[in-house]
Amino acid sequence: MEAAGGLLLMMVTVLALAVANSPLATHYRAFLELPLEVRAGSFEIAKPLLLWINDGLMAVFFFLVGMELKREVIEGHLSSPRQASLPAFAALGGMLAPAVLYVVFNRGDSVALGGWAIPTATDIAFALGVLSLLGKRVPTPLKAFLLSVAIFDDLGAIIVIALFYTAKLSVISLVVAAVLVLGLAALNRSGVTRPAAYFLLGVPLWVAVLKSGVHATLAGVVLAMFIPLRVGKDAAAASPPKSPLRHLEHALHPWVAFGVLPVFAFANAGVPLGGLSLTDVLHPVPLGIIAGLFFGKQIGILLMSWIAVRLGIASRPEGVGWGQLYGTAVLCGIGFTMSLFIASLAFEEGSAAFLGLERLGILIGSLVSGWLGYAVLRVSLNRRSAAGDASEV
Repeated sequence: MEAAGGLLLMMVTVLALAVANSPLATHYRAFLELPLEVRAGSFEIAKPLLLWINDGLMAVFFFLVGMELKREVIEGHLSSPRQASLPAFAALGGMLAPAVLYVVFNRGDSVALGGWAIPTATDIAFALGVLSLLGKRVPTPLKAFLLSVAIFDDLGAIIVIALFYTAKLSVISLVVAAVLVLGLAALNRSGVTRPAAYFLLGVPLWVAVLKSGVHATLAGVVLAMFIPLRVGKDAAAASPPKSPLRHLEHALHPWVAFGVLPVFAFANAGVPLGGLSLTDVLHPVPLGIIAGLFFGKQIGILLMSWIAVRLGIASRPEGVGWGQLYGTAVLCGIGFTMSLFIASLAFEEGSAAFLGLERLGILIGSLVSGWLGYAVLRVSLNRRSAAGDASEV
């Protein structure tokens, strides 16, 4: 599902670039700027279509991310400290190094420095889409490592958005949000398993968070934390009860992979390329993003992984060599969806100063990382396969 979604994202990205650089460009921009509002008396939510996509649809994506994170921490790859330590160290390095490189390129520009978190993100759908091109040669532990790094990466992105991309806070809205969170906690403690009960509080929670100044997508993560993963066993039941979280995750996944993320990509990846020159690419903002995604990700992930293994805190995934770990680290430089999302927050008010150059940097950095990551993994996996065939002989 992730791999197919990643391949679809690639096609939608090409389509968005084609439309944004065609005679349809004016209609494309007008469509995204289409004003939409919901009003009830004096209360209103009025936004252009682009922000409904970024604030509304992406809340659904973060809801799915939150459920995946909860499941993995409780009973998945991240439930054991030993299993979680290597991807945790790798993800930490994969966030710190790109941020440092971006700051080095943009020091002295207060507006540009607001985008320091853009190259820290990894697009798991895109990365797995590239990985799927290598077929069955990819060992399962390597896929698990990539997934785990991406999950920690998403957790880091959630924390960064909450701490650094929050507007002026509304105390009243925050109080309303807190009351709704208490209501969700009460539902969970009472053993309520019907998702509809949680959504009845989740929708107004999204509105309250939207009005509070905290980014509205975080409401999706909060809601996910209260969806029950395990339910009590009924001795009289013929089969064990279904997990509400697993059921929702399974049902929502195709809608996100083939709906939410492609729509977001189409709305945000349309970069007008007309008139761009090498000078534009060498502007500190796109250059910092490219350097962060391409160099920062691979350096940070591989270095912190090596340190963790060297200190005995973690061990390499079984049957996975350093060459394959390096290829995966490069692949994590595909920021795309999450990087575009953070860029929309970082330059919401100052984007006019860069004329979409941040998106250009994301596209170039992600493209180069995807290409080199694929090449390195293909070579290392072919060598592994050849060595295996030789040992059998």
